[in-house]
Amino acid sequence: MLDRLTTGLEFQTQALALRAERQRLLASNIANADTPGYQAKDMDFARALREAVGQAPGQASVTHAAHLSQSPNGLATSTRQFAIQAQTNLDTNGVDMDRERAAFADNTLRYEATLRFINGSVRTTLDAMRSHNAAV
Repeated sequence: MLDRLTTGLEFQTQALALRAERQRLLASNIANADTPGYQAKDMDFARALREAVGQAPGQASVTHAAHLSQSPNGLATSTRQFAIQAQTNLDTNGVDMDRERAAFADNTLRYEATLRFINGSVRTTLDAMRSHNAAV
């Protein structure tokens, strides 16, 4: 019974965790904007989400804990990638602050939207479970 209640939130939960991970990557890029030799990192969010919910084509199933190594937060390392450099710098720093700020703001809005979807789903479930005879 509890599985039915949580299954509906599984997709949004995975999306929220991936948004948080992407936010961490973008914040790391911004923090290292002046670090010589630092290469900006990003993730293919759509691919990471497909892998997280098990819809990736050709995805191997895990039958033993030692078969596939994943990062501690559950994000497969294959979804992380270096961001494409818009221009070259003399210190070989690959952070484009305009792109990073825009991506950070976009990801923040999507993170907030995902939180609102989860909040709405929980509120709807709680309303459905509430007795119609309860005092308002």
